[in-house]
Amino acid sequence: MARPPTDPQRRRVLLASAGLLGLPAAGCMKTQTVRVDIDPFSLGVAAGDPVADGFVIWTRLAPNPLDGGGMDPVPVEVVWEVAEDEAFRKIASAGTAVAEPAWAHSLHVEVEGLKPDRWYWYRFRYGAAISPVGRARTAPVLWSAIERLRFAYASCQHYEHGHYAAWRHLAAESPDLILHLGDYIYETSSPRAVRRHETAREPQTLDAYRNRYARYRLDPDLQAAHAACAWLVTWDDHEVDNDYAGPYSQDRDPVDAFLLRRAAAYQAYWEHLPLRNAMRPQGARLPLFQRRGFGDLVMFHVLDTRQYRDDQACATPERGGARVVAPCAQMLDPSRCLLGTRQENWLLHGLSGSPARWNLVAQAMLMAPLDQTPGPEVGVWTDGWDGYPAARERILRHLAQRRTANPVVIGGDIHSFWATELSAGGERDPVATEFVGSSISSHPPPHDRFAAMLAENPHVRFFDARPRGYVRCELTPERLDVSMRAISDAGDPQASVSTLAAFVVESGRARVQSA
Repeated sequence: MARPPTDPQRRRVLLASAGLLGLPAAGCMKTQTVRVDIDPFSLGVAAGDPVADGFVIWTRLAPNPLDGGGMDPVPVEVVWEVAEDEAFRKIASAGTAVAEPAWAHSLHVEVEGLKPDRWYWYRFRYGAAISPVGRARTAPVLWSAIERLRFAYASCQHYEHGHYAAWRHLAAESPDLILHLGDYIYETSSPRAVRRHETAREPQTLDAYRNRYARYRLDPDLQAAHAACAWLVTWDDHEVDNDYAGPYSQDRDPVDAFLLRRAAAYQAYWEHLPLRNAMRPQGARLPLFQRRGFGDLVMFHVLDTRQYRDDQACATPERGGARVVAPCAQMLDPSRCLLGTRQENWLLHGLSGSPARWNLVAQAMLMAPLDQTPGPEVGVWTDGWDGYPAARERILRHLAQRRTANPVVIGGDIHSFWATELSAGGERDPVATEFVGSSISSHPPPHDRFAAMLAENPHVRFFDARPRGYVRCELTPERLDVSMRAISDAGDPQASVSTLAAFVVESGRARVQSA
């Protein structure tokens, strides 16, 4: 049985009492300059959410990043510049923005008025301090003809499990766009650690989540990847708590208490990533899912698979979260949602109406069904799409019925590389292809155990859990080229990179082909 909802007004009172509702806007504040003797740009810069005339540029003033940031609790003005050249001789746009203490002195500047489909460089200045330089490419004009897009995606970067050589190599490949598909931070600590979080305690408060993000954002290889190009982002569970589902924690915390924690985690997420001001959270709500088009070539449908989902099915009274089970009656309930009704309808409408040549569904998990129990019995993982089979079937049937152009699902979460073909209603012919990337650093699942499952899952065309890495893609009107890039050792900050496997999807043919 699903856990009962709580009184919405009670939630608002609790969130307001924690300082997570009704935070003041910049226009209501006087600003001043605060002397900072240590580099205030310790966390680097980032750009995100590119459109034809601009993108978001981000930084956070944090001279003491692991202890609350180190800024005085007053709003301050920061100068920003965007240039057509790396030397900043030809300024395309510039201005000032207010960094507010209520939002950890983070900045999310929405740059407009730029030229489409070209590279720009950006930086910030506060007093005498100048930030590192980042670059970002504006999107082509929507529905204009373009011939190529180079993008990459990654996920699952547990700081304690390894170094970020994968980010260093990805940045060096100079893609037009990077997608991060979840688990940007981890709330848990690990007994098998290459390096350590600032504390082993799980974050519960806003300050603790801020410090955890700062620990990750101090990594130079992650900073280099952020500075290399614009990002599109979504989350999975570890940005808040392992296996959480909507307002429910895996430890069966009281809903009101967990929503306070979720509100703190959502705010810290927004404060540390290049998200638009329209996504600024209101308490425990953050509107993350969105669509972004690049000319007539591709529409990215970026999903939120955590905030709105029903609780995991077939749970025990003692503990929520996920496990491998035989499908129970609750799991097979046709009304169950992974995306929530509003987001699911939004996705189906967008897939129906998209005139793009390719439609990429960017989300956190493996969508393909995966029977994890050997023999005639079926066992599925309740936290993923397998735990919400009716919701998955609605999407796949919609793709089949509406003949959406070239649907491709990309995902992460499972810390291993996968290539699959997705079918509706048990039909043999697939309606979409799927490519899942391994983790940047997070420990893998047992390779041999999963490899033994493949005979019972013939729609899986490729699997390997042994290396860490990311996925690089090149998209043209005729084909999608996919390269699974594996690093030699996540424990080595100087690890090398190589292509583990490469695949092709031809336009109009939902089949995974070896390159």
